[in-house]
Amino acid sequence: MNLKSAAMPTLKTSTRLLLAALTTAFAASSMAALSLEGKSAEEKGLAIAQEAERRDEGWSDSKADMIMVLKNKGGRESRRELRVMSLEVPEDGDKSLTIFDSPRDVAGTALLTHSHKIDTDDQWLYLPALKRVKRIASNNKSGPFVGSEFAFEDLSSQEVEKFSYQYLRNEACPGADPLDCYVVERDPVDENSGYTKQVAWIDTAEFRVHKVDFYDRKEKLLKTLSVSNFKQYLDQYWRGLNSVMENHQTGKSTSLELQNLEFKTGLTEQDFTENSLKRAR
Repeated sequence: MNLKSAAMPTLKTSTRLLLAALTTAFAASSMAALSLEGKSAEEKGLAIAQEAERRDEGWSDSKADMIMVLKNKGGRESRRELRVMSLEVPEDGDKSLTIFDSPRDVAGTALLTHSHKIDTDDQWLYLPALKRVKRIASNNKSGPFVGSEFAFEDLSSQEVEKFSYQYLRNEACPGADPLDCYVVERDPVDENSGYTKQVAWIDTAEFRVHKVDFYDRKEKLLKTLSVSNFKQYLDQYWRGLNSVMENHQTGKSTSLELQNLEFKTGLTEQDFTENSLKRAR
């Protein structure tokens, strides 16, 4: 017998062992990330939210075009075109700037948002017809954003610290994809929130939010956000390119379609100031 060949595995065996080792390592890391055993419903809900946040860290900044379509109860539609810029702030909530390009009656309108992990978010709305910046009061953030079914608070980054959590169950994710979802209740900490609770469907594979039910201050179902057409960027960051917010109490809806999404474009803090809001075109 050739002692050298007997002592060393074949290339095929080595490859198989390497794949097995990698698979085991991946499974172990996934189990560690998903380990909810022995936790309370509150601890499970928080752990899921924290894992979703962890997987979305490091994207730095982004730019995108967006098509907004408003539909009334009778089905009549109106279309708007806008741009969105975002900046990741590692020690606080993210910042964003939304600028409307059309139609003419809203062109130049811009919203600047400074989200915070704990403190109340700061938001400013620039109205070109008045040529002035209006600060959005904390008790008005449940109001509709430029006539859409999205409230001002919906446009802030959903930081983990803004909610208390409770894991409810696992079930099939909404939509056509054969995925399993965690169903998690998250209750806003801010007493000025327009919602008493939100129920989110978060897939167990990539921790993407597929659906959120929003309950009003009377604890009645108000709106449902449905997110679809997910695409991965930079081999890590998932974004749903299509979102629909349906208002169950009015019969109206607003859809958003992301286009030309780019990351790490070089945006800085200076692009998200009140002065930049006034210069937005």
